[in-house]
Amino acid sequence: MSELRDVVRSGDATDRDQLILDHLPLLHHIVGRMSWDIPGKVDREDLLGFGIIGLIAAADSFEPERGLKFSTYAFPRIRGAILDELRRLDFLPRGRREKVRALDRAVAELEQELGLPPTPAELAARLGTDEEEVDAILHSARLAGAVSIDDGPSDDLASLLSDPRSDDPEDSAEWKEMKDLLVVAIAGLPEPERAVITLYYGEELLLRDIGEIMEVSESRVSQIHSRALYLLNRALKAGADHRAARARKAS
Repeated sequence: MSELRDVVRSGDATDRDQLILDHLPLLHHIVGRMSWDIPGKVDREDLLGFGIIGLIAAADSFEPERGLKFSTYAFPRIRGAILDELRRLDFLPRGRREKVRALDRAVAELEQELGLPPTPAELAARLGTDEEEVDAILHSARLAGAVSIDDGPSDDLASLLSDPRSDDPEDSAEWKEMKDLLVVAIAGLPEPERAVITLYYGEELLLRDIGEIMEVSESRVSQIHSRALYLLNRALKAGADHRAARARKAS
């Protein structure tokens, strides 16, 4: 942590610098909760270096008068900065990346046919594989940032899950409705996915700890987590589409 503090203190001491220093534990927390997802050629110090870029950017753009907690604002930006750098490194093996692309095409095709993102079972049927393999590819896709798979209110979802009690800076009815949709969507998840979301975001447990509780491997917990986020984004997108249809009808 001392090296990160030196990076921050390289400039003049300001409220911004203090904000960053105060949230270095958040950076370490995020890195600790992501560590299993990362390939062996990237170590923890690399992740911290990637993440500090997101933390500094969050401090530079944060507007406290908007009423959002800084930790809520910074969480998706820190994680996003880490993922952006990993994507730039293009760490996925070629075979896995080809599967991600095939899954991304299947998501886009089925969404066009069905009118909403497909379920993992529908994806498995389209790809001629099983749901466990779909889970593994969804996990890779989440790291690689495949566009159609991540389509939906992902940033809002990350903020809501990291701090579900947070208030919308605009105090909008749309934000409240999204929170209500998220509660319903979590309740509608299958038991393993609901348990992972609750333990990961509610109890803030590490993946390995969740694995011990659920008596599955850490890698399987990570795959279930990816599936849960996909399903939640799917539910929120369906809710947003329904809301937009109501608004068009009302006008």
